[in-house]
Amino acid sequence: MGVLCAFPEAMPSSNSRPPACLAPVALFLALLVHLSLSSQVGDRRPLPVERAPGLKEKTLILLDVSTKNPVRTVNENFLSLQLDPSIIHDGWLDFLSSKRLVTLARGLSPAFLRFGGKRTDFLQFQNLRNPAKSRGGPGPDYYLKNYEDDIVRSDVALDKQKGCKIAQHPDVMLELQREKAAQMHLVLLKEQFSNTYSNLILTARSLDKLYNFADCSGLHLIFALNALRRNPNNSWNSSSALSLLKYSASKKYNISWELGNEPNNYRTMHGRAVNGSQLGKDYIQLKSLLQPIRIYSRASLYGPNIGRPRKNVIALLDGFMKVAGSTVDAVTWQHCYIDGRVVKVMDFLKTRLLDTLSDQIRKIQKVVNTYTPGKKIWLEGVVTTSAGGANNLSDSYAAGFLWLNTLGMLANQGIDVVIRHSFFDHGYNHLVDQNFNPLPDYWLSLLYKRLIGPKVLAVHVAGLQRKPRPGRVIRDKLRIYAHCTNHHNHNYVRGSITLFIINLHRSRKKIKLAGTLRDKLVHQYLLQPYGQEGLKSKSVQLNGQPLVMVDDGTLPELKPRPLRAGRTLVIPPVTMGFYVVKNVNALACRYR
Repeated sequence: MGVLCAFPEAMPSSNSRPPACLAPVALFLALLVHLSLSSQVGDRRPLPVERAPGLKEKTLILLDVSTKNPVRTVNENFLSLQLDPSIIHDGWLDFLSSKRLVTLARGLSPAFLRFGGKRTDFLQFQNLRNPAKSRGGPGPDYYLKNYEDDIVRSDVALDKQKGCKIAQHPDVMLELQREKAAQMHLVLLKEQFSNTYSNLILTARSLDKLYNFADCSGLHLIFALNALRRNPNNSWNSSSALSLLKYSASKKYNISWELGNEPNNYRTMHGRAVNGSQLGKDYIQLKSLLQPIRIYSRASLYGPNIGRPRKNVIALLDGFMKVAGSTVDAVTWQHCYIDGRVVKVMDFLKTRLLDTLSDQIRKIQKVVNTYTPGKKIWLEGVVTTSAGGANNLSDSYAAGFLWLNTLGMLANQGIDVVIRHSFFDHGYNHLVDQNFNPLPDYWLSLLYKRLIGPKVLAVHVAGLQRKPRPGRVIRDKLRIYAHCTNHHNHNYVRGSITLFIINLHRSRKKIKLAGTLRDKLVHQYLLQPYGQEGLKSKSVQLNGQPLVMVDDGTLPELKPRPLRAGRTLVIPPVTMGFYVVKNVNALACRYR
């Protein structure tokens, strides 16, 4: 073996130079010491090392939130609900007094409850009291007479109650109703696909049940009136609406109002178009009907509830705003993400789909701010999939990514209220199924209601952005939103902040809280699918524990998992969750 270096026998003088080989030896010894120390120290991170091209670098994301001032403040009822008039057709309206259904709705209060949808403009009010003679349905069959007798007996029992009227329907009665609803589901789908709808009769008894449900659940009812009843000159025929207004006033029902549903589709549904200018005049006419009625003289009025803002729809909105922009308390529109007949589970994870809403918001805001700057804008009737939704998809865990991102995006862009279609009805876009069991989007909504306040905070991240290539839009698969924690939640002091995070990556992501969030205690509420179905599961688990209603029909306690102060947040792949950062003492969150 050759000699690498020969050392002199005597010490060199101060003027002499060390041998040239000492430099690499010293470097080698220093490297050994560094590696030895690194192996002995637990969490100490190694110094950054340049990686060879092609190797993926795992990035630690640094996250901070601006705590001095909110960037937006949305309505206290930001997350609200919708019921479709189809519940008259299939008979479910008679079961709105169910204790379990009321409990589920009460969990999402305070909120608005919009009674409206495709069948709004085929709804006629009749001041009848006998529900058995006026109820729509599939016609006489082997069980219908006994079934309707049971309904009447149930109504009599409800009338004897004071205050909130709650019923405990027998299982046999519910089973018969599900059988009836299954028959009607086919009829309703046929109407929807053919775009031809039959008339619906709303009786006084049915209106009483609807209002009782909203009132007992802590929801404020918004009733959408039929706008397709037209006079020969195409002006609105308000006779049926006036009868309903007078009856509601006699019962002292606290209701807000709308007129019509997706007026841009009237030519297709009715063969008669209504332009924006005429619709504006109709709203002014409705306002004039409300003002002489003492209880409704200051009632809120919302509209025009247009569909997706394509060119013709924007023209309709423009004409409406010119005439009646100052008449409505908020401007409303609807959105559907994807056709329910062709949807696949992976569609819910596409960032391009998640971002389609952003462009629509800007289009609506541009028109509204042209005529009434600062006017509130609501998204009403949002659904993930059209055509009634897709079974095992629209009602699964996977659909929650669209729903939670919708809530975050709308609040960030200044939309005041979002109304979810639907709380409970036919199809698969609902929050509660026909067994009165909450679906994944219900639990997601419940967590949102419990933890998220109306003040929106700006999020600052480092290590997340990538350099865009020419002509390519960066669509992040990790989405982070921040709000002040709900001040009604007494588990957290004012000044706390809640993050909600969507991770669409197939790998886990690590987030280090920095700045004002650094070294704070965090409560984790991680929502994941439960069972073998994975993303298609209709059941969810919170921090590893399945979420189900308690045996006595009450909602379970939503228990957090405390994380050690200063600990890095590890977000599992393809999941979503809420993270309450405690005792931040955020100035923006200390006061209402």
